[in-house]
Amino acid sequence: MKGEDYSESLVVHFRRAEELRRQALDLTAINPNERQLFDLELLLNRGFYPLTGFMDRAAYESVLDGLTLPDGTVWPLPVCLDVDERTAAQLSPGQKVALNDQEGFLLAILTVSDVWRPDRQAEAEQVFGSSEPAAHPGVRQLLEGSKPFYVGGTVEGISLPIHYDFLQLRLTPSETVRRFTMNGWRRVLGFHTEQYLHCAHREMVLDAARQIGAAIFLQPVVGLDHPGDVDFFTHIRCYQVFTSKFPPNMIMLGLSPFASRRAGPREALQQAIMRRNFGCTHFMVADDHADPFANQNGSAMLFYEKGAAQELVARYATKTGIEMVPQLEYCYDEESGTYSPLSAQETDSKRAVTSTELQSRIVRGDELPDWFVWQDMLDELQLAFPPKSRQGFTIFMTGLSGSGKSTIAKVLLVKFMELRERPVTLLDGDIVRKNLSSELNFSREHRDLNVTRIGYVASEITKNGGIAICAPIAPYEESRQANRALISRYGGYIEVHVSTPLEICEQRDRKGLYAKARSGRIKGVTGITDPYHPPVNPELRIDTSTMTPLEAAQEIMLYLQQQGYVS
Repeated sequence: MKGEDYSESLVVHFRRAEELRRQALDLTAINPNERQLFDLELLLNRGFYPLTGFMDRAAYESVLDGLTLPDGTVWPLPVCLDVDERTAAQLSPGQKVALNDQEGFLLAILTVSDVWRPDRQAEAEQVFGSSEPAAHPGVRQLLEGSKPFYVGGTVEGISLPIHYDFLQLRLTPSETVRRFTMNGWRRVLGFHTEQYLHCAHREMVLDAARQIGAAIFLQPVVGLDHPGDVDFFTHIRCYQVFTSKFPPNMIMLGLSPFASRRAGPREALQQAIMRRNFGCTHFMVADDHADPFANQNGSAMLFYEKGAAQELVARYATKTGIEMVPQLEYCYDEESGTYSPLSAQETDSKRAVTSTELQSRIVRGDELPDWFVWQDMLDELQLAFPPKSRQGFTIFMTGLSGSGKSTIAKVLLVKFMELRERPVTLLDGDIVRKNLSSELNFSREHRDLNVTRIGYVASEITKNGGIAICAPIAPYEESRQANRALISRYGGYIEVHVSTPLEICEQRDRKGLYAKARSGRIKGVTGITDPYHPPVNPELRIDTSTMTPLEAAQEIMLYLQQQGYVS
């Protein structure tokens, strides 16, 4: 790496780009998904230096086994282009492939070096420390959300992916290094965040920067929730307010694409290398950095050992060229009116301040003191997080045919219409099958597609402040979890497992499905010839063999009142 300029882009000269565009007309094309586009952008702008493309098999295996590339350069995470079996069969070493964005715009040419089927179970164990999808969201994404073949090879960039938002903040490594130099910054503390920042964060970052004599580069990541997520725009607006609270020439804000794997220590090391590539000399690391369960009910919920990320980044500091700075949790002393590290807490007047508390108090409509958050930031947050009584929400009922979902949904529809607080839409399973998914059969793939279509429509209703009542069978946990993740970004999500036993559902059998399935006349009937996987952790379970539809609907309404969604 000595003597090389890692800030230089992999985007070629425009003359070469013209030639590649002509070649691309006759090439096989791959349209990377959003996660892959994030990786491609970091390859092209050199945020992923020294990589010159997606990893070949040798690099992939070296990274998994020893956290290094074959030449010994520290690199902790695989950066691979995953494709389906059909695409893999069309590719061979030496072949050139066009990489387009999701609208078909040419971004790069990939020269294939390897095509192989990895052992993704082994990859999950080495990267995440688990191969159980239920235990880690990164494992679930790898095993259930990615394709089975990997393609490695170098890339020549035609253009960086196109963005339309916050263009002045989307800085490449060469741009940040140039600005640091113009500002006279020789030591720069990189600060990665995905949280809402507040007054205590300012004191924390200032103290850390002063101790090492560094300026600050605040570089939040553009995650997979964007685009279209109001939460993303609120985040960036709040970061702009946050940086305005610092002394002049002390802090700079920039955005970076990054598809987080939630890989704990390995990901923290990856982020440190990225910040070095953007020109930072130091990187702030939390004791639960990149943990999939960080900020969720305390350290008891963490997947990785507390402090493991800090230890790994510090261990490799000499080789990576960037020093680890521990991120400390700060508290506020109401008696003295000062902030200090939480470890210094001695009296009850000192209070820990967290981003989770900030967001939850805004949603509850609590008053927030000026030592907690600035008024101009609070104004931004209140726009994005209205109280639950003004949020949209989705009630997603799942259960066997005949369990009572549709009847409960109709009762709820009437009750919500009587309240006249929000627009209400009923997405019953049979109605959706007829009007939205009429071409689908009852294979697992099509069942999941039907459920995700329902989830998309419900997310749009929820985003716009309405109520969506969904009542499909939805037999598989994976598609239900995908809907939860999507809809929860925009408002409330209440999963109701209508757990009426199969024998009761068969007794009702208004459609005659169970009788036909038992006699072998039809297949694809959930509970008879197809499985039903009950929800792991729904908000409510209701058994209509022990209560009437009105009682079941009333139980759901009581839950909504307790949670603050209805009055």
